Amino acid sequence: MNMIKTAALIAAMTALFMGLGLVIGGRGGMMIAFVVAAAMNLFAYWNADKMVLKMHRAKAVDARSAPDFYRIVEELARRAELPMPKVYIIDNPQPNAFATGRNPQNAAVAATSGLLNRLTHKEVAGVMAHELAHVQNRDTLIMTVTATIAGAISMLANFGMFFGGNRGNGAGILGTLAAVIVAPLAALLVQTAVSRTREYSADRRGAEICGRPDWLASALGKIAKDAGRIPNEHAERNPATAHMFIINPLSGRKMAGLFSTHPNVVDRIAALREMRFDAAAPAIDGSRRAGRGHPAARSRIPDTGHRTTPTQTRGPWG
Repeated sequence: MNMIKTAALIAAMTALFMGLGLVIGGRGGMMIAFVVAAAMNLFAYWNADKMVLKMHRAKAVDARSAPDFYRIVEELARRAELPMPKVYIIDNPQPNAFATGRNPQNAAVAATSGLLNRLTHKEVAGVMAHELAHVQNRDTLIMTVTATIAGAISMLANFGMFFGGNRGNGAGILGTLAAVIVAPLAALLVQTAVSRTREYSADRRGAEICGRPDWLASALGKIAKDAGRIPNEHAERNPATAHMFIINPLSGRKMAGLFSTHPNVVDRIAALREMRFDAAAPAIDGSRRAGRGHPAARSRIPDTGHRTTPTQTRGPWG
């Protein structure tokens, strides 16, 4: 079913791209758009994850450079019976995170330094469980490819706005203007539909992976509050990737609900609060931060002197 949905979405985005090419360049423009779209779909399948990570200047980390954060992801991946994904940190003050990759064997998870600094150990675990749920549900391919094609549609729309359309297509300048406005909005609506349905599913599965829905609920409340007041410059420059984050990273997130790429955070938290949690899940000391040991976070995280006790050896959260 996921493969069918993925194929349908890619076909819809490709049709949008071709339709815009028809309006701007006539039949020749449509054929060029088709060739470009086919090449982009193939390229996006293999390389879109690398492009997104590069857009946000994500830096790869390991057990030595970010031990606490890496161990959280490692333990959660083991619980979810997933291959260990590549782990990245984005040096950005806004707390946020996303997952990418064409399949679980080639997945990556990324968190901002703001998330590692501002959230407790258990809240970081809840967030990363959510991201691993996206990997397990194979959402990452469809979300990454959507971001790539949506960005291309916006670029082509800008091209049409500056250079006008093909007079032989019957649409005229007004038709061209309508197309270059409607096409990006249509792409945004597709992104919105993708993100809203998949976020609820990832919330639920993420809560099951870490065993404590209240960890993720608490994290969502903090991230939503800070994301609304702390700008994310990389996301603002690449708005087509906004739907990939756990919370909308754009400053315009208070726009009409129709165009919000994420479901209402209050509703998400309420759904998580209704879930039962695993009382046997390993305890987490909220005074610790998962980013300790990484250069992007080390200077902002005070060392409390806390160390894991023998009774807290069931996971890396202690």
